[in-house]
Amino acid sequence: MKFGPVPVAEALGATLAHSLQFGSHRLRKGRLLSADDLDMLRSHDVDTVVVASFEPDDLSENEAAARIGAALAPDPDIAGLRLEAPFTGRVNLIAARDGVLVLAADAIRALNAVDPAITLATLAQHKRVSAGDMLATIKIIPYAVPNTAVERALGCLNGQVVKVHARHHQRADLVLTRTAGMGDKLMRKGETAVSKRLTALGVTLGQVIAVDHEEAAVADALRRSSAPLVLILGGSATSDARDVCPAGLVAAGGRMERFGMPVDPGNLLFLGKLGERDVIGLPGCARSPALNGADWVLERVVSGIPVTSEDIADMGIGGLLKEIPTRPQPRAFALAEKAGKPKVAVILLAAGASRRMGGRDKLMETIDDVPLLRRTADRMIKSSADSVIVVLPPDGRDREEVLQGLEVQTLVARDAALGMSASLRAGVLEAANSHDAVILAFADMPDIEEAQIDRLIAAFDPKTNALICRSVTAGGVPGQPVLFGKRFFGALCELTGDLGAREIVRGAGDYLVDVPDAGDGPVIDLDTPEAWEAYLADRSGQF
Repeated sequence: MKFGPVPVAEALGATLAHSLQFGSHRLRKGRLLSADDLDMLRSHDVDTVVVASFEPDDLSENEAAARIGAALAPDPDIAGLRLEAPFTGRVNLIAARDGVLVLAADAIRALNAVDPAITLATLAQHKRVSAGDMLATIKIIPYAVPNTAVERALGCLNGQVVKVHARHHQRADLVLTRTAGMGDKLMRKGETAVSKRLTALGVTLGQVIAVDHEEAAVADALRRSSAPLVLILGGSATSDARDVCPAGLVAAGGRMERFGMPVDPGNLLFLGKLGERDVIGLPGCARSPALNGADWVLERVVSGIPVTSEDIADMGIGGLLKEIPTRPQPRAFALAEKAGKPKVAVILLAAGASRRMGGRDKLMETIDDVPLLRRTADRMIKSSADSVIVVLPPDGRDREEVLQGLEVQTLVARDAALGMSASLRAGVLEAANSHDAVILAFADMPDIEEAQIDRLIAAFDPKTNALICRSVTAGGVPGQPVLFGKRFFGALCELTGDLGAREIVRGAGDYLVDVPDAGDGPVIDLDTPEAWEAYLADRSGQF
């Protein structure tokens, strides 16, 4: 391909390299220039134009991308994907079903080494995907590439290079062991967490067999199980390959294939076989909804992807996941411990859609002639927090304008429509690199005051593991706002939907500190016209 400026008279049939604008008329880049186009260029006194001109051996960007896409998945139905039509030198591969992505990594590396003009980018190996997710994209960078380069790229590909493995196991049984003094609540918590994990993978939880934490009892439970996949969640952590639960697997006639994995959390997983059935010994952190190493193994096993001891060893790269509330020992992490005074940001969540307000924006409603959003933000500024980040929706121009003149940082959550977690994640990611903790506050709570923020900051102490500080009313009712130390930033960013951080707080254990307030402010919010009327009426009666 030839590329560069040429006289307009020589540009017929060439590809325009850069868009040109003449009044209301626009010639877009990538356009094959016609005789009329050249006449228009001359009429605007354009003498030269930058174009791409094909050589005899060249393939257009779209043709090259289409050929490579077809070679990546010669049978899309078997591979569980579909190819989109080529456009501007790009072909996207889209998942046609839920499952786990499997890539021929060596083939992809070889293809990307053929010519810098030919590129293939994919999601990570063994990533869990849903139907409709983009898996990979082929992009031809210039407007054309030599056919010889495309042929070399095709020579790197053999068979299904990109494939979505669908669900292989449809049912799994769960063996729970109980130690002396272990309560029913913890047993139910483990069952619930495992059930949710399986449901997310499209797997039905079959038998739940609860037994004493003894080798013979575990062996008997495994014999009673009939599902092709059996999960074991012990009442006590497995600390050796000869401990109770793995020993029970061997006593039942099974075999151990791996104990321990270089993924944290998730170190204490074990993997085995009982005949043709897969057996996974879950680490204790599986009682938490947070991501851990067992999730990686479970996703592959459910999809029928063999997991060897070598595969688990390879998981160590990228295996440091995140801190979760159930960690038994503190990890070195906090800026505060190094620098003295912790740095705290208030994340003021103001990206809601006010759907229950009958067309009115609740954050623009006024109290003492001041819009609620400005009033709340001003109180946050007056606190001892180091910064205030206000998270707004994409269409929140009015809200942004009402904050003019205040010392706040505004941040747009582009995917705010996906739920509260999207707004929360945007704020946490913004604060993460320079703060020790964040305080999550809702802009529609009119009685949050700077003193509440100050009390939360005063209660935060990484040295004593006071890492989540929650406001409670004088009567002990949990409410808002809540402070989260840096340890929990990863967990906050992995929340989905509209539930907020409630699950993280519930699982915080000894890391949770309740911070009393004088009144009922932390639990009052204003979501409806009726709530506003009642609040204003009650407020007027106080003065």
